[in-house]
Amino acid sequence: MNHRWKPSVTVAAIIEQGGRYLLVEEHTPEGLRLNNPAGHLDPGESPEQGCAREALEETTHTFEPDALVGVYLSRFQREATDEDITYLRFAFAGQLGPVVPGARLDEGIVRTVWMTPDEVRASTHRHRSPLVLRCMEDHLRGQRFALDLVHTDPSVQQMQQVQP
Repeated sequence: MNHRWKPSVTVAAIIEQGGRYLLVEEHTPEGLRLNNPAGHLDPGESPEQGCAREALEETTHTFEPDALVGVYLSRFQREATDEDITYLRFAFAGQLGPVVPGARLDEGIVRTVWMTPDEVRASTHRHRSPLVLRCMEDHLRGQRFALDLVHTDPSVQQMQQVQP
């Protein structure tokens, strides 16, 4: 039997203003957790587009990525179900825009919260993933890469045209 390993591709917005980072508090099977505004990449979108969409869905704000903070690979094992998932995360820094009138927080998101780096570090027991802290620390160190480091071939956009 031929099984191909397929990591789940996710995108995350690393949003800092005035020395504080914007996180979301969300319901997970492990309880209430803190995360960067993040989620899965949808068919037909570039990682940048997915990040902007996820930030809007989880914060109600527009978000425009302006740099890649990093690409991260992590593994998560859910004890309750024995689920074993590997995530490939593209984390982007950028500009947080205004609230979109009428936008609502995505299902499962309880609230957004601004935290200092020390508050984020002190709350690791509540992080959805170790990548929450790692992405913030990389951002604090000034790690930034040009957006064109990640190329999305036009064939990906064609997926949107064939999706039912």
